[in-house]
Amino acid sequence: MKNKLILLVFFTFTILINAQNTKGISGDANWLNMWTNFNPKTTNYNEASIILNGTISANMTLKKENVYVLVGTVYVAPNVTLTIQPGTLIRCDTDTLTTLVITKGAKIIAEGTETDPIVFTSNKNSGDRNAGDWGGIILLGDAPINKTGGVGILEFDLDPQKAQYGGDNKECDSGILKYVRIEFSGKRTPANKPINGLSLAGVGSKTKLEYIQITSCDDDSFQFYGGYVNANNLVSVRSADDDFDFTQGVQCNLSNSIAIRSPFLSDSYGSRCFEMETVDTRKGEVLDSKKEMTRVNATNITMMHTEDIGTETEGLKHEAILIRENTFLTLTNSVISGFSHLIIFSDTVTISDEFLGKIILKDLLINDTKIIGTTQNTATNAFISNWYQGKEFGIDFIKLKNDELFASSSMRKKPDFRIKSQNLTN
Repeated sequence: MKNKLILLVFFTFTILINAQNTKGISGDANWLNMWTNFNPKTTNYNEASIILNGTISANMTLKKENVYVLVGTVYVAPNVTLTIQPGTLIRCDTDTLTTLVITKGAKIIAEGTETDPIVFTSNKNSGDRNAGDWGGIILLGDAPINKTGGVGILEFDLDPQKAQYGGDNKECDSGILKYVRIEFSGKRTPANKPINGLSLAGVGSKTKLEYIQITSCDDDSFQFYGGYVNANNLVSVRSADDDFDFTQGVQCNLSNSIAIRSPFLSDSYGSRCFEMETVDTRKGEVLDSKKEMTRVNATNITMMHTEDIGTETEGLKHEAILIRENTFLTLTNSVISGFSHLIIFSDTVTISDEFLGKIILKDLLINDTKIIGTTQNTATNAFISNWYQGKEFGIDFIKLKNDELFASSSMRKKPDFRIKSQNLTN
């Protein structure tokens, strides 16, 4: 028995060593260390002194020495640039449906630094802030989308003339979001539709999106509506709905990003780290077969729960990824920890060699997650598991607690969610 235990420990240790710096979020240093905040509810922020509301119709710069309060829906007009200096704090009114909208043709240049991030947060006092205190940030561009007519309108209680997105410009540039935190977003519209933390609609490849943390959103943290998007070092923490939602034919390259779920948070439809579709047939949307299908290339992704939950709460473990029809996913060099399954396929998906050929899983470390894929038709589950059994996929299953798997998993301090083997070479 002792020899078997030694072999088991050695096997687990060998898997982690072989992972080196390649699986899950990576870096020579802990890039979460300085600019993130995992406990913003009790953070003391300075009081706001300048009100921002209405439409910004001329170039404007928000300065670090001021504290701003965003009130209501604030539009940045086409051909106008909103620049935000590093270290600027923007508090967001909670009595109104407060949302910042970068309209099609406008730009936001919000380029913080590791030591001076830009913060959008609730205007409530320390201890009183909650998910859904305010709306969120919306970027609208003219990149292609899979929608009839090629143009969409976001239904977030916005002015329809200012809420349009989509076009033919794959390289559309909506500006920069870098070292930015978005906290306590997701407020519901009068029609009871919650707003995402960051909505990226028809955003093009020249838009710079990196080092963005969204915490305690009452809907999706990041939602991609079509477009051609490159993003890296994104952080989603305690989202009530999905962490990353991909739809309308988005072509997305996502790297070195993390979804940190609470097992005690989910909406009525179920909430996952990734949700993928090209059109939402539940809403009557019609696929345009001549346009791009949703295609996501994700590498060095970590999907995890905030805490280890035992077998008595097994029902709280949901799937990490939901995939609907007409989608393509490549997931490589990633860590998935603490879910019931890696993927759930929607009822509308026909599981076949052809379909699974579009869902590429390679070099994954799957922790405390027993099954790769599941459908309502359980007869196909064995087919899915057998499909990914080959050595060429490089999928390893282990069972460790968070503090055994990650360098530092405590959310009370500055965590380090690189797997421990990464520290062996640092």
